[in-house]
Amino acid sequence: MKIQFLGAADCVTGSCHLLSTDNHQILLDCGMFQGGKALESRNDDPFPFDPKKIDCVIVSHAHVDHSGRLPLLVKQGFSGPIYCTDATADLLTIMLPDSAHIQESDAERASRKALRRGEEPVEPLYTMADADAALKLIRPVLYDTLFEINDQMKACFNEAGHILGSAITEIWVTEENETKKIVYTGDIGMSDRPILRDPKKIKKADYVIMESTYGDRLHEGNKECLEQLIQVILRTVKRGGNVVIPAFAVGRTQELIYELNIYYEDHPEYRSILDRVDVYIDSPMAISTTEIFRRNAQVFDDATRDRILSGDNPLDFKNLYFSRTADESKALNQDKRPKILIAASGMCDAGRIRHHLKHNLWNKNSTIVFVGYQAEGSLGRMLLDGAKKVTLFGEKIAVNAEVVRLEGFSGHGDQKALVDWVKGIQKAPRQIFLVHGEEPAKDILHDLIEKETGYPCVAVPGVSAFTLADVPRMNRQEAQLDMTEGAEAAAILEKIQAVQEHLSSLLEAGLEEGLSGERRTALMAQALQLEKDTLNLGMLLSAWDQQMTVE
Repeated sequence: MKIQFLGAADCVTGSCHLLSTDNHQILLDCGMFQGGKALESRNDDPFPFDPKKIDCVIVSHAHVDHSGRLPLLVKQGFSGPIYCTDATADLLTIMLPDSAHIQESDAERASRKALRRGEEPVEPLYTMADADAALKLIRPVLYDTLFEINDQMKACFNEAGHILGSAITEIWVTEENETKKIVYTGDIGMSDRPILRDPKKIKKADYVIMESTYGDRLHEGNKECLEQLIQVILRTVKRGGNVVIPAFAVGRTQELIYELNIYYEDHPEYRSILDRVDVYIDSPMAISTTEIFRRNAQVFDDATRDRILSGDNPLDFKNLYFSRTADESKALNQDKRPKILIAASGMCDAGRIRHHLKHNLWNKNSTIVFVGYQAEGSLGRMLLDGAKKVTLFGEKIAVNAEVVRLEGFSGHGDQKALVDWVKGIQKAPRQIFLVHGEEPAKDILHDLIEKETGYPCVAVPGVSAFTLADVPRMNRQEAQLDMTEGAEAAAILEKIQAVQEHLSSLLEAGLEEGLSGERRTALMAQALQLEKDTLNLGMLLSAWDQQMTVE
């Protein structure tokens, strides 16, 4: 068996890893490179494998740096299933068409310039038709459900806590009646964060492919970070400026909405000021994503679900507004009142955020707040590194605004969180492969993991391949026990889904008959409470089964 690291091996974008046996090839993610022209040019490189020979793709989550080249893969002949969680499948229906629209628009602009130079038109990397073809191949799978990939491989998705639907994937590969277990973390989130459940710790693994984005630093606490954001808002509003927040449409935007909502409710001493400050989500994708969040409350943490059951919508508050159209977006920059603008893209390399930066970077009264990772070469990274001038839409813009970094909002686990997750592995794996990190972060995390756990670790040095050496592997009985752990919970989850579908049909019927908002809310509360109770029952059954196995 061999693992080839083909993307996110020397950077934090373009995740793509090829797992091969003598008979099968599967991909772990197929993401786009982001973060400046040098990185993005790698999207045009041919795949170092034949897409027609790939059995399937396992997608850890919907972010474009993990999913964005799926349409290109399909365009070049891939026709197998694309496995992901059900929430990720929902998000991909937004992410992939949006990415295709960007590819088509960029190619159209480049073609106009090429034609004026007497050159051939530029072909898009892929089209909307390619994105639609990729969406037809998606096969959603619930968390904690064992599924068969092929005659040698089985897999299971576990909560990763990074964004809605993100998964840590366990893969069991059987060759010659022996089984090896590979764990692919995708992106690991922080524990004790709002909305999502904590990342699940995996007890057993022969090989681990693990992210290392923040392997060299610690985040501020969530409460401290939120308090800093509020102070930024207060001082910026006082001087008459705007707070501009570049945020990823999936994940960070929804967390910011949630946090601001809770803070407004819990701090009446600031309400007289904050109630006068409108918050605008200026991103059609973020708006659609927020609707998907609202439809996937089954994967929220207990605190968020309890709020929903109490009748509070944690993703809404009275001075929150959504801007869908281009005209609505343009109007925001004509309005001189202080406001909070949250727009994509999170690294400032595309989207409406660039227009808002053009209108605010030069203004010493405004503040630009970064709440997510900024890849090397991105406009966001240039601003954090202290650029005095930047070019936007062909115009040089002076950077006079205050620039603030609040890493406590990051969806990635920090150094401590990553090391703690590794410590959850109870028996030393044969090897841990560190990917999805810039070189200093990978190297520092590598040394820390080996020092604190003694587990062997490799900071993957770029595009490379490793043959998995012989290792004492699980026998058939051990592998079967490992794969079926939590099977009862999985069966119950299937029943939950059926009940939710039934309740959803009732809601739709009720809406057609003029069902009141109060009745509709009550039905949703019943669905969530039923799910919560059933999940608790599933955990009890799983614990009982493990006890019986020991006895």
